[in-house]
Amino acid sequence: MKVVHVTLRFDAPGGVETTVRELTRRLKAVGDEVEVYASDLVDESRWIRGREFRTEVDGVPVRRFGVLRRPFPSPRSPLLRRAAEGISLPILVGLVDALRESRADVIHAHSHRYGLVLQAAAVARACHIPLVVSTHYHPADRRESAIKRGLLRCEDVGFGMSAYRVARALVAESEYEARLVREFAPARRVRVIPPGIDLNAWASPTADRAVSVALPGSYLLFVGRIASNKGLDFLFDALASFPPTERPALVVMGPDWGERSRLERRGNELGLAPTVRWLGMVEDPREYRAVIRGARALVLPSEWEAYGLVLLDAMAAGTPVIATAVGGLPEVLAQGTAGRLVPYGDRSALGDAIRSVMTDATVHRKLADAGRARVAEFDWSVAVQRHRALYQELVAGGAARRSPPAM
Repeated sequence: MKVVHVTLRFDAPGGVETTVRELTRRLKAVGDEVEVYASDLVDESRWIRGREFRTEVDGVPVRRFGVLRRPFPSPRSPLLRRAAEGISLPILVGLVDALRESRADVIHAHSHRYGLVLQAAAVARACHIPLVVSTHYHPADRRESAIKRGLLRCEDVGFGMSAYRVARALVAESEYEARLVREFAPARRVRVIPPGIDLNAWASPTADRAVSVALPGSYLLFVGRIASNKGLDFLFDALASFPPTERPALVVMGPDWGERSRLERRGNELGLAPTVRWLGMVEDPREYRAVIRGARALVLPSEWEAYGLVLLDAMAAGTPVIATAVGGLPEVLAQGTAGRLVPYGDRSALGDAIRSVMTDATVHRKLADAGRARVAEFDWSVAVQRHRALYQELVAGGAARRSPPAM
C-alpha cells in the first residue's frame, strides 16, 4: 500500500509536523510505501521560505513545492483587506500533477483551511483515490475581528461542502475537535484517532544529557512556539501576581514565531526579566528530554490547543502538568485527574495552580504519578495501527465500489 501525506511544513517543530513525521516513519518501518509532499515554507506565520531541505527524512522520501500565499486578489475594501490578511489559503505549485503521477493508494492531507487540502481533494475525486484529511482544527482566535471570524467560518463551511465531501474520512485528534468539525463537515466521516508518544524514548532517564546552558535549580517550564495563541501574556500576568521573593523561575523552550521581542519587553515592564530564561529551539532530543525532566512543573497556558503533544512528553517524564481547559487538553489530562486544569485568562486560578504544584510535595507527587499512569495509555504504535486499519478499510471499500456486480 502506498500512502502520500501532504502537509504544509515538514521536518520542523510543531504538533502537526510531529504527527506527520511519526506516522510516516512508522508506516515505512512496517512495510508500507510512504512519501511526504510539503511546501518550501519553514514559518507560515511570517511566510519564511527555506532553501535547503533533505530529500529523505527517517527513510521517507520528501518532495518540496513552491507555494502561493493566496490564489485570489486582495479585496479592494480596506476593511475587508485587513480582515483577509490572515486568510492565506496556501497553494502548492505542482502538487496536483505530482499527486496524479504518484500512483498512491491513499492520499492523506493535513490541516484545515489550506489550499493543499482542496488540491488533494481535486486529485482524489478525479483519480478515484481515497482521501483522508487530518483537520488539526483551530477555531478563530478571540482577538480576531467579527469580520475575520465570519470569513474564517465561511472557509469552514466551504471546506465542509467541497473537500470534506470528497474525503472518505476526516481524522480528529480529540472528541472535542470532532464535535467542532461535525458542525460544518459530514458527521459520519469523522473519526477520532489521538496522536501518541514514543514511550521507549523516555524509558531511560540516564540516556538524556543536561543542556549546554545553566538552568535554575527549580523552574517552571513552557514548551512550544512563541506565538500569539500560546497564552504567554496570560502566564506572565499570573507570575507577576507573585511576590518577587516567591516568584518561580520560568524557562521558555521553543522557536520564536514573532512574539519573543514583544514578550521580553512585557516581561521587563512586569519585573519578570530576572526570572525568565529563553532557551529557543532545543533540537537535540536528549537535551529536550533533560529540560522537561528537570522542570518542577510544565505549564501550557494556551488559548487553544487541538491536542497538546507536549503534555504527553511531560507526563512521560514524571513532570506535573498545568494547562488551560481548552480544546483537547481536558481529554489528554483525563478531565483534570492527570494534571491541573484552569480556565483560560483566569490569572488567579493559574497562579494558585502554579503555587500548589511548585511548593506542595504531596500535590506534586500525586500529579506526577497520575501523569505517568495516564501516558501509559498512549503510544505512537497504537495511532499507526489505527491509521493503517483506516487506510485498508478505505482501499478495500474503493475496490468494492469499482468491482462489477456478481452475475
